[in-house]
Amino acid sequence: MILDHFLTRRLFHLGAFALRGMTLGVRGIALDGQGRVCLVRHTYVAGWHLPGGGVERGESAQAAMEREFREEAEIRSDGPLRLLGLYRNAVAAPRDHVALFLAPAFTVMRPKAPDREIAECAFFPAEAPPEGTTRGTLSRLRELQEGLPPPSCW
Repeated sequence: MILDHFLTRRLFHLGAFALRGMTLGVRGIALDGQGRVCLVRHTYVAGWHLPGGGVERGESAQAAMEREFREEAEIRSDGPLRLLGLYRNAVAAPRDHVALFLAPAFTVMRPKAPDREIAECAFFPAEAPPEGTTRGTLSRLRELQEGLPPPSCW
């Protein structure tokens, strides 16, 4: 089953690369008042991830992140998002880039119900994320907690 997800994901990324020279995605960090971070587990790829996705044609990166927070985590930003960094994500595709945002203030509108894309959404202590949290997610959380500058690659 994991192999099928891996092949599907790779085919998707290869198709996107063939059709577009560069891709832009977004990921977002939402920390609640208890220092817990919102993470999602997708139905099509293993691991816990920061909410996020692709920027649609005609959409700004910030608008895309606001949309992804709503769609994947039922989170509504209560103010402007803060851009933390822009990363090259060569693991996804040679010309893929990811903009990372922080939601300084937000409201969880309702618990996120599982759907075709999101198997699970939950808040976890930022310093102790669940087993299976992706390397990129762990790195971004560590950079935020330690005040480290963003590296160039995801």
